[in-house]
Amino acid sequence: MKELRQDYSKYTEEDFNVWRTLFRRQQKNLEGKAHSEYLRCLETLKDVLNADSIPDFDDLNRKLMAENGWSIVVVPGLIPVDRFFKLLSEKKFCSSTWLRSMDQLDYLEEPDMFHDIFGHVPLLMNSDYAKFVEGFGKLGVAHGHSKTVEKQLQRLYWFTIEFGLIRMEQNTRIYGAGIISSSGESDHIFEDNIDVHPYDPEEILNTDFITSEIQTKYFEIKSFEELYLSVSELDKKLSSITAEAEIESQ
Repeated sequence: MKELRQDYSKYTEEDFNVWRTLFRRQQKNLEGKAHSEYLRCLETLKDVLNADSIPDFDDLNRKLMAENGWSIVVVPGLIPVDRFFKLLSEKKFCSSTWLRSMDQLDYLEEPDMFHDIFGHVPLLMNSDYAKFVEGFGKLGVAHGHSKTVEKQLQRLYWFTIEFGLIRMEQNTRIYGAGIISSSGESDHIFEDNIDVHPYDPEEILNTDFITSEIQTKYFEIKSFEELYLSVSELDKKLSSITAEAEIESQ
């Protein structure tokens, strides 16, 4: 498959305006809402990831590679799940290069570059979080051939990497990219009608979610270390599920 690359010359004035508007709005909105580690990582990347210009992936990759060995791989949009697992297992994060239009600032069905980069990339500068994402990819490579496990891994991704919450001192804070990159979602977290559960990998594997509705149920980790350390437990659990499925199919 031919490797896709970011063509920086194709970005329009509207693209730059969209990026600037989204970045400034959400950076301000996340004060007191996002976990301090996300904000620290964003600050660490400020010379290559800021409101002033659309990020150049080559510049961003140099920073990511130097810190934890990650890089960004350009994808056209949603890709086959087995390829997604493999890329994450190789410490390669998938990103589109297109941006929403000005009239789509508040809602978008398919993730664009702002979601992929602003939402996901900064925390790859955190060692424990980066190891969890890599470990998630390895779980997918090892067990994702089972449709049952594939669905469970989608749930894990949803309730951690996309919509995860984290405890900071006595307060709930955001780290999931689906919340980080959305002004509506990051405001919704601090309303009264949400249901927050302690991080429980087994419960997550068996909890459905609906992509078309705003979230009401969330899982809260105590630390990024807790998230990373759960990978070995998940591996044992998924191995057992895979073995049981193979026996039933015989």
